[in-house]
Amino acid sequence: MPSSEEILAGLKAIANDWQLLAVLWHGYFAVLVFGLVFGVRPGRHVVGLLLVLPLISVGILAWVHGNPFNGVSFVLTSMVLAAIAARFSREAVKVAPAWVAVSGAMMIGFGWIYPHFLDNATPIEYLYAAPTGLIPCPTLSIVIGFTLILGGLRSRPWCLVLTIVGLFYGIFGAVLLGVIIDGVLLFGALATACVAFSSRLVGSRHGATVR
Repeated sequence: MPSSEEILAGLKAIANDWQLLAVLWHGYFAVLVFGLVFGVRPGRHVVGLLLVLPLISVGILAWVHGNPFNGVSFVLTSMVLAAIAARFSREAVKVAPAWVAVSGAMMIGFGWIYPHFLDNATPIEYLYAAPTGLIPCPTLSIVIGFTLILGGLRSRPWCLVLTIVGLFYGIFGAVLLGVIIDGVLLFGALATACVAFSSRLVGSRHGATVR
């Protein structure tokens, strides 16, 4: 694994060299948000696969910028989540109760404006060019946010994978890299864990997980 300094330098390079891609990812997530707001309810399998795409982006950029650890981690995470999503039923997604959806909205907001790594960026620039879809923590935050808003996609395995990855990158970023704001990801990961074990959200009437 690269040193902390090399990792931080790589994340900064990705955030600044790929700003146009970040703008495109913001547009992508904006479409998802507006779709939900205006009542569009795709199938669970479709939404799952849509949320895997930004994680693949993070893995590819990590490889390009010489961080094979993040590359392997995000490619494997994407493959596991895609396999889980492929087994989802075609039922439409549903918005979670307010106590969960609010947490999800907070995580999306955090991932959307993630205030770190851009050089000389103004607050306005973070609204459309923060490195979500490019580097781990903001991307995981926004994917976890959508997952929470949609009640964990009614899948315990999906939630648990995101919980594990979110806890790792939240702790790694905040403690080992010194990016304190990554601690927000810990909140999202723990909220996702709570959803994973909520029979009201991911279980059937008898507590069985919906695939």
